[in-house]
Amino acid sequence: MNKKVAIVGAGPGGLTAGVILSSKGYSVDIYEKQDCIGGRNSSFDMAGFKFDLGPTFLMMKFVLEEIFQIAGRNIEDYLEIREIDPLYRLVLPGGQEFYPTRDTLKMKSEMDKHFPGAFERYEEFLVEEKKKFDVLIPCLQIPYDSFADFFKGRFIKALPRLDAHKSLFDHLGRYFDDEILRLAFTFQAKYLGMSPWECPGTFSIISYIEHGGGIYHPIGGLNQISKAMARIIEENGGNIHLSSPIEEIEVNGKRAQGLRLQDGETVNADYIVLNADFSHAMKHLVSEDFRPKYTDKKLEGKRYSCSTFMLYLGIEGSYSELPHHNILFANDYRSNIEDISKRYEVSDDPSIYVQNASVTDTTLAPEGKSSIYILVPVPNNNSDFDWESGKEKFRDKVIKIVEERGGFKDLGKRIVEERIITPFDWENEKSVYKGATFNLAHNIAQMLVFRPHNRFEEFANCYLVGGGTHPGSGLPTIYESGKISSRLIIEDGGEKAGF
Repeated sequence: MNKKVAIVGAGPGGLTAGVILSSKGYSVDIYEKQDCIGGRNSSFDMAGFKFDLGPTFLMMKFVLEEIFQIAGRNIEDYLEIREIDPLYRLVLPGGQEFYPTRDTLKMKSEMDKHFPGAFERYEEFLVEEKKKFDVLIPCLQIPYDSFADFFKGRFIKALPRLDAHKSLFDHLGRYFDDEILRLAFTFQAKYLGMSPWECPGTFSIISYIEHGGGIYHPIGGLNQISKAMARIIEENGGNIHLSSPIEEIEVNGKRAQGLRLQDGETVNADYIVLNADFSHAMKHLVSEDFRPKYTDKKLEGKRYSCSTFMLYLGIEGSYSELPHHNILFANDYRSNIEDISKRYEVSDDPSIYVQNASVTDTTLAPEGKSSIYILVPVPNNNSDFDWESGKEKFRDKVIKIVEERGGFKDLGKRIVEERIITPFDWENEKSVYKGATFNLAHNIAQMLVFRPHNRFEEFANCYLVGGGTHPGSGLPTIYESGKISSRLIIEDGGEKAGF
């Protein structure tokens, strides 16, 4: 008889586990609270305008390719993926526009224009950070169940290149004297829940991943990855149950034995894979008696990422002169970061990301129109900002900045469809603890063995996937979490995983 796996949540981590385990002969059932697959990697449609709900950057494409290979599939049969060039347009503090690219000649021209003399150091950055990438990535592909894992060969080999003793901003000073140029390589830190002036230098690996490996877009949006994974699971005989919220994970004698759904149905399973937002799941799906390490009080005391204010706009016409990804820095970027991560205040001068994906992908909007996606990093719900009363005023401010600083002229006048998601909505509609859209922060005290384990340490037969467990948030690392937990399940069942 095939062993049964019940997966809570059809986000990218749960779907990855479902793809791998169903391909290895396990009986897989996924229970998803929402009426669509993908979690934060899902999609929605407004009068023919199509949007990714969350992630819009696909990096480390090789991780995704490996998952399809494990499942005995060819990724090209399921997805059409295009590389984005330039990587993005950065509107830096003061208004300077910088277009990083993987085209060496174009990148040299860009850097000579904006940061004379820095290109040689950029080439050094690529060489040295590739060495870090090559030793760190293997460390993110294995579980960390105990401190003994720090003494394994691959981690010891990586130690000299961790750079955890200095901040990301200071580490980038090894290559770039110009502080504005450093910001162009450190802005990703806020999505980890940290300031680049505090974030460990380890995370310079993220800017290398973008510059060294590229940024990609699947036609139809990143949500197509979730849909492709769901298709594979169903091809393998697995089942995805939508609109099927879980009431509780049933634990007996320190072992998970099944799920109780909100409709009263009980599902028994040999293994439980938990893909719900970690802290929300602990608080709402697991009795406090079974999680002494993660009591409500201890969850409250953990450090969380920022939240995001979202605008999804269907507009008349297009901005064909502007690239796919656009990042507008606050003029006082450090103050903006401190507003988000320390003061828990909504900045008067926020940083803003604008995705203009219709320049790459004509499937996202009706003919002659465009889909515009806007994300503003803001404090999580540790802030006392009243989003219900304040969202429209903040929305107007964001539109004005995007028009004036971002070059999206007359954007407000061209809107025909619109949706807003606030931190309050993330928490109350999408079950994201504190509205922290990038999950637990990635400070040293919440990484590797200090992060919730893939093989859950509180009770047996439960495995974690998603941004709240090792290796962390971001699509590639979430896919890796699904891969790690699948391998653990197979090996704990006495078989060889083979991947």
